[in-house]
Amino acid sequence: MLIAGTILLCGSALAGAQAILEGERFHPVTASQGMVVTSHTLATEVALEVLKQGGNAVDAAVTAGFALAVTQPRSGNIGGGGFMLYAPGDSGEVEAIDYREKAPVAATETMFQDEDGNVVQNRSRFTHKAAGVPGTVAGLALALDRHGTLTLKQALAPAIRLARDGFIVPARFTEGLEQARERLARWPATLNTFYKKDGTAWQPGERFVQPDLANTLERIANHGIDDFYEGETAKLIVAEMQRHDGLITLEDLRNYKPAVRQPIHGTYRGHDIYSMSPPSSGGTHIVQILNILEGYPIAAMGHNSAAGIHHLAEAMKLAYADRAKFLGDTDFVEVPLAGLTSKAYAEELRNGIDPKRTRPSVEISAGDPTAFESPETTHFSIVDRWGNAVSNTYTINFSYGSGITVAGAGFLLNNEMDDFSAKPGVPNAYGLIGGEANRIAPEKRMLSSMSPTIVRREGRNYLVAGSPGGSRIITTTLQVLLNVIDHGMNIQSAVSVPRIHHQWLPDEIRIEQGISPDTVELLEGMGHKVVQKSAMGAIQSILIEHDGTLNGGADPRRSTSSAMGY
Repeated sequence: MLIAGTILLCGSALAGAQAILEGERFHPVTASQGMVVTSHTLATEVALEVLKQGGNAVDAAVTAGFALAVTQPRSGNIGGGGFMLYAPGDSGEVEAIDYREKAPVAATETMFQDEDGNVVQNRSRFTHKAAGVPGTVAGLALALDRHGTLTLKQALAPAIRLARDGFIVPARFTEGLEQARERLARWPATLNTFYKKDGTAWQPGERFVQPDLANTLERIANHGIDDFYEGETAKLIVAEMQRHDGLITLEDLRNYKPAVRQPIHGTYRGHDIYSMSPPSSGGTHIVQILNILEGYPIAAMGHNSAAGIHHLAEAMKLAYADRAKFLGDTDFVEVPLAGLTSKAYAEELRNGIDPKRTRPSVEISAGDPTAFESPETTHFSIVDRWGNAVSNTYTINFSYGSGITVAGAGFLLNNEMDDFSAKPGVPNAYGLIGGEANRIAPEKRMLSSMSPTIVRREGRNYLVAGSPGGSRIITTTLQVLLNVIDHGMNIQSAVSVPRIHHQWLPDEIRIEQGISPDTVELLEGMGHKVVQKSAMGAIQSILIEHDGTLNGGADPRRSTSSAMGY
């Protein structure tokens, strides 16, 4: 039986989330055989159908990934890249698949600076030079080859149908196109692909078709990933680059390969935490922050209390300071991962936290983890009937990426080159400071905050989580883990309640609506600057009970989010 629906918020713990939900109402989804939680109902439906027909979690994940590329072009993609975490239900080894984009061979360290050495921001964001070599097609295909049972053609079939026959536009689709119109309309191929002939956005209830994208997906289905990386689609990408002074060449596409990596591993209050390793910073700093917080009675402090938020923010600041100095692509730089994720280093950092007063960020610099060394984005979570779990986060960076559509191919290019340090010490679009470890180099993968995460309890898969949100991905995912492990919330409550964020610089605690004014006043009394801004992240999570019952929580911060199980 298919179980799905809206999420009902109840209880005082959730009262603050009401302001975020803007009238949407959600309730937890429970099932026993399989669960899919994505940011778009149509992707959830086609992935769930794969599970019902006997496919496994990876089959469903690849199907969902391609479907989101059609139904959610602002973040779902074949023109970007991402990370997948796979944890088999038999307690076997957790595996990380890195299909993050790479810098083209022609990329240089100063390519986004002017002749005086100043960063030209829009050059790394809204030009053809902003695009890294896409990895999504190769990464999803690799996951299918290693762990799936479907063919690539079978996994692509629902996406091809949605692109060819179209789908009914929801309100969020229209709102996104209207908000981004000025940026997108400057590119004729984007205007022709995503807007009506009169230049207006498709309206809710209308059917949107994408014939060029359908043709591209059919070529990949018929000819495999070779089409995307050296066939007709590759030629369309290169032609797009050549027309607009871009850098990606046929050689760049042919040479692109995803990587299988060992995930970051840590422990927290008896739970095993697995998350993405570099070039993602997410797993490293989730484990680092959890290690710091493990020394405090987080549950006794109370959820979103002033004491709890203070300690959480102070730990976040320390981790983000380390991120700025140490994190980068481990294929190019040495990252002291063992030190950053060690309990001993966390204890040293914890000793520097004042329980009553904030430490200004100007007084915080990266620590010395080497002393502890031993010799717009979207996320979906899936669990199948065998307990296999997939946590996948992929992106084209900004909403709609660079805004540039490959003419004749129907998909948007990423602007992930902005995630490099255009110049060490200069913040990127998310305010994140980068250092030498993340400087631009040919064929290097840019640093990411994407944090697909799987938690095991007593050796069994327990919690699957991850989120979009740029620099807030790490802290969004972290807080769902804390909400479940420390505060004992059900998965929907853990996903829905208000969140906070601190990233070292700027020196402020960012909060969502719903944090008590009294709490804010107490935090300000400790010296914190507190600012309320828009909702953060869109986490899609699954909690697996000891008896195998699956509980899905879709994030109400995205009106198209859905959890479905059977």
